Amino acid sequence: MTIVKPSTLPGFMELLPKDQVVFNNLLDIIKKNFERYGFLPIDTPVLEKAEVLLAKGGGETEKQVYEFTKGTTDIAMRFDLTVPLARYTVEHFSDLHFPFKRYQVGKVYRGERAQKGRYREFYQCDIDIIGNGKISLVNDAECPAVIYSIFREFDFGKFTIHINNRKILNGFFKSLEVKSSEEVMRIVDKLDKIGVDNVKEELDKIGMSSENIEKLISFIGIDGTKEEILDALKKLNCDNEDFKQGVEELEAVVKYMRAYGVDDDYFNIDLKIARGLDYYTGTVYETFLDDHRELGSVSSGGRYDNLAGYYTTNLMPGVGMSIGLTRLFSKMQELDLIKKKGNKVSDIIIIPMESTIEKSIEILAKLQKAGISTTIYTESGKMGKKFKYADALDIKYALVIGENELESNVFGLKNMETGDQEELSLEDIIDKFSK
Repeated sequence: MTIVKPSTLPGFMELLPKDQVVFNNLLDIIKKNFERYGFLPIDTPVLEKAEVLLAKGGGETEKQVYEFTKGTTDIAMRFDLTVPLARYTVEHFSDLHFPFKRYQVGKVYRGERAQKGRYREFYQCDIDIIGNGKISLVNDAECPAVIYSIFREFDFGKFTIHINNRKILNGFFKSLEVKSSEEVMRIVDKLDKIGVDNVKEELDKIGMSSENIEKLISFIGIDGTKEEILDALKKLNCDNEDFKQGVEELEAVVKYMRAYGVDDDYFNIDLKIARGLDYYTGTVYETFLDDHRELGSVSSGGRYDNLAGYYTTNLMPGVGMSIGLTRLFSKMQELDLIKKKGNKVSDIIIIPMESTIEKSIEILAKLQKAGISTTIYTESGKMGKKFKYADALDIKYALVIGENELESNVFGLKNMETGDQEELSLEDIIDKFSK
């Protein structure tokens, strides 16, 4: 028999149990906060009909899609959670209530070149609020409020949610008579990565005049408090309706974010934020860890006018944000920023003597029924080996059960971190953990 050397494909993350527990805890934080704000869970298939998934066509993303044929059906693996959401809302339109607030956490697949920090399979954690015909601007403030709650609980350090509005940018570009707003936005969106000089050079290459380049650089450089930036925008001599509407919307979103309890120190107005994707039409967001800007945006999103234009004539505007958890987790792990305190699966490990296994299992069931996460070690071996096993799993308490313990109903509950031991009845142990 030929022995095949086991290995994972490049670009796929696989974790050891300890790290998987940490990852799952982050997932739990995300889901808990999504649901706390009233977002409903959905789960769409990993595989979609290629004609549905690739309805828009073109672009770099389509080149990265995993696509294959099974019988006469062309099948593609989802590359994000937004396109499946569009299909889902149209297919189930009559069964949904609008505005439809959904969240989805799932793996997506992109066949790009595998490299450090970039994956072919990765978790996306998305929230979106979809309207039927229209949707309130208040929703533009709720999405970053959810992200704020999540990252405060993550405790990765100080972070800032940068907000802007595409109408402000579009209106300003029109006032400069820019031919391709989308192209200019894509260049502006790279400013933090490539610097001002390279941005100027790229703008010059697409035929923008030196005078307009300077006006643009000056515009996106407007800085100060939120009120100072909004005042500066209002005083600009820009007679464009999109621009004026964008400023009004941005001012309203700031007001509503404060009403949601988002601390002013954790968000700001950043006129450089454009979001390269062309379907964003209003508010846009990028979230950065203040001490690790080199990681890029750790959560992003925005408002779009028509989610499902390729599947229906109904106008379905929406707003949403996303966390790419796989990449974020790997970077946080690399920087040793993930606090692993309290990431054990079990609180207690029961170590029975051989003659007490059956009764120990009964005690295990009682502890589990009381809501205490408990496991049992029934393998033979020296006591040191058994305690070492508990240490390896980060289990804090060990409960050794022999005949004497069963007869007296007094058990030695050993703290594996300190070495201290308490003599407690089973009822006392349950009471201790319930508190």
